[in-house]
Amino acid sequence: MYLEYKEGVRICIISANTLALYLRPMVVKQTGKLAKTRVIVIAALSVAIFLLIALEDHPLFIERYYSEGLYPLICRILHPVFNIFPFSVGDILYIAVIGFIIYAVVRIVKLCLKKQFRQVGTFLLGIVIGIQTSALIFYLFWGLNYYRPTAGELLNLRDSSCTTADLKAVTAMLIDSANSCRSRLTPKDLAESNDFIYQAATEAIRRLSSDPVQFRTFNPGIKPSILTPLLNYIGTSGYYNPFTSEAQMNYQMPIFTRPVTACHEMSHQMGFAAEDEANFVGFLAGINSRDRLLRYSSYHLAMGEFMYALYYRDSLLNKELKSRELPAVHNDFKTERAYWLSYQGKIGILSSIFYDRFLKANNQPQGLKTYNRMVLLVMAMYRERIVHSP
Repeated sequence: MYLEYKEGVRICIISANTLALYLRPMVVKQTGKLAKTRVIVIAALSVAIFLLIALEDHPLFIERYYSEGLYPLICRILHPVFNIFPFSVGDILYIAVIGFIIYAVVRIVKLCLKKQFRQVGTFLLGIVIGIQTSALIFYLFWGLNYYRPTAGELLNLRDSSCTTADLKAVTAMLIDSANSCRSRLTPKDLAESNDFIYQAATEAIRRLSSDPVQFRTFNPGIKPSILTPLLNYIGTSGYYNPFTSEAQMNYQMPIFTRPVTACHEMSHQMGFAAEDEANFVGFLAGINSRDRLLRYSSYHLAMGEFMYALYYRDSLLNKELKSRELPAVHNDFKTERAYWLSYQGKIGILSSIFYDRFLKANNQPQGLKTYNRMVLLVMAMYRERIVHSP
C-alpha cells in the first residue's frame, strides 16, 4: 500500500506480518551462524575441562605447579580485593545466578510458545557455555586443590590405623579437653559478637600459617553470609565461594559452633579443599588459639566427630564415655541438635544429596563421610599420646 503526499513523495507501509516474513530468513541465517559458533566454543571448553580433570592422577604435579604455584598468586590477588567489601560478593553472585535461572526459564517458555525452537536451541547453547565457563573458573581458581596430595601426606600424618582402644583413648582425651575449656568459659565469652568471633578465628589462622609451608595463607578473612536464612534450612554452617575466594558462614547457629566453623572455611582459603582436611586444619588453628570460646568450639567439634565414630564402632563404649561429659557440654550438644532439627525438612535432604554427589565428583569418593575422616588425622596426631586401656 502506498500513500502519496502533496510533495509527491511516496512512502511504503508494510504490515508487521509482511515484515516478519521478509526478515525471517535473515534471522534464521544469523541464528544458524551463532549456533555454529557456540558449538565450537562448547567443544573447546570441553577439551579444556577434560585436560584439567585429567590432572587428577598427578597430585605431585598439582602440588608443585598449582597449589604452590598458581593458587597462591590467585589468593594474593582475590583476597585483598574482596576483603574490601564488608558483605559477601559471592552471595550477591549466587543471588544473581538464581535471578538469571528464573529469567532463562521464562524466556525459554515464551520462545517455545512462539514456536521459535531455533532460538531456544541457540539460547540453551549459550547456557551450556556459561556452565562450562563456570566449571573452568572453578577448577582454575580453587578446584584443582581437590587433586593435590592429602593432608596426611603433606603433614606426615599417614598412620591410618585406628583400633577401638585407640579410638576410645583419644575420645576420652578430647572429652576431658572439652570439659576443661567449657568450665573456663564466662557469660561474657558466650555473648561474644560475631565480629569478635571472626577476628579471633582470623588471628588463629594467621598464627597457624606462620609455621609450616603447608599452612600458608594470604589475607584470610571470614564474612557472614547474606544467605544465612537459606543455609539454616539446608543444614549448612558455612561455605567457601571458589569464584571470589571468600569464606562465608552461618551467623545464626549456636555461638559455640561459630568460631571453629570460621576456621574451617578459612582453611579452604589455604587450599585444603577436602572437608575432612578443612575440619582438621580448623581444629588445629582453634586449639592453639588464645581465645577461650574458639578453643572450646574446636574441641566440641572434634569430640562430636569422635563420639560419632565410636558409636558406630562400639555403642556401649560411646554410652560409657557420655557419662564423662560435663552437663554443660552435654547440653551444648543438645542445643546444637535442636537448632538444626528446627529447620530440618525436604530441602535439607535434597541439598545433602546434591552436595554428597558434588564431593564424590571431586576426588572425595566417600562423599559426606569425608567429614568424619577427620578422625583418622586427629588419631595420627595423637598417636604418641595415646594411653591404652588395660
